[in-house]
Order: sequence, then C-alpha cells, then structure tokens
Amino acid sequence: MTQIEFNHRVTDLYKPLRNFALKLTRNLEDATDLTQETMMKAFYNHEKFREGTNMKAWLYTIMKNIFINQYRRQVNSAVVTDDTDNQYYINSHSQRTGNMGEQKMILKDIQAAISSLSKNLRIPFVMAFQGYKYEEIARYMKVPLGTVKIRIHNARKKLKTSLSDYDPIHNYPIPY
Repeated sequence: MTQIEFNHRVTDLYKPLRNFALKLTRNLEDATDLTQETMMKAFYNHEKFREGTNMKAWLYTIMKNIFINQYRRQVNSAVVTDDTDNQYYINSHSQRTGNMGEQKMILKDIQAAISSLSKNLRIPFVMAFQGYKYEEIARYMKVPLGTVKIRIHNARKKLKTSLSDYDPIHNYPIPY
C-alpha cells in the first residue's frame, strides 16, 4: 500500500475515531485532541501497519494506548510535594470534600425523566439497566425479543432528548 492510499484510508476513519475518542474522554475538545494525536501517530508509524489487517482496529488500539498513557500521567501528576525538611508526598485528590447538592438535583432530573416514560418503555429500560438480559425481559413482558430491543432503544432516545442539558459533549456533569 502506498503512502497516499494509507493516508486516505486513515483520513476516511476520522469520524469513527472521533466518536470512539468521545466515548473515552466525554469531552469534545479532548476527543478532538486525542483523535488528532492518534492520526499523527498512525501517519508517523505507517510502516508498522500490516496490509490485510483491520486498520480501524489498529487505529483504535493506538487511540486506547494514548488515552491510557495520558490518564496515567494525569494520576501521577496529582501528587504534590511538601517543601518541609522531610519532603512528604501528599496525594492531593484524597483530601477533597464536595457538595453533593448538584449531583442530587441531577439524579432527581434523571429519575423524573425515567418516570415520565410510558410503562412499555420504562419497564424494559429499567430491567436492562438492572442487568437483566434482553431474553429475560422478553419472557417477563411476554413480547418478542425484537420488541424489547426497540423499546429500550426508544427509551434511550427519549431520555437522551429529555436530559440533553446533561450531555457530556457540552461538559455538563453526569453522575455515575
């Protein structure tokens, strides 16, 4: 494969790469940076790509490794030094306290949005969230498997619309 063909194939995968980066970072700017860094690393290491292998998987692996390395650097940089004679190391994020008011308000909004769903959408969505398999939900509701999948999909779509204020792309907090 020539360099030009390689470049075109990598550039064609920009959108799926950015979507994957968005899932990893939950921040649009960080996702864009991660995608660009992944593409730069891919262009720089094009000779390591073996023709006949899955390029998308190769790029995802590069992205995942970059993300993990950045995360490790951030964790390690959270250590603060004390300038006293003994030079103690203090883990700065272990002493934090926070107000849970905002998270409680968001949780109430999420619960209200779930409660506002029709019973046909709410029951399969909640069961899937609790860890039930689609087949178990279908048996419980006495409906076909495809119906369960569609109802869960529609519930997610409605929740996404009603909770759009908490979209991670726009850096709004989402409680976990």
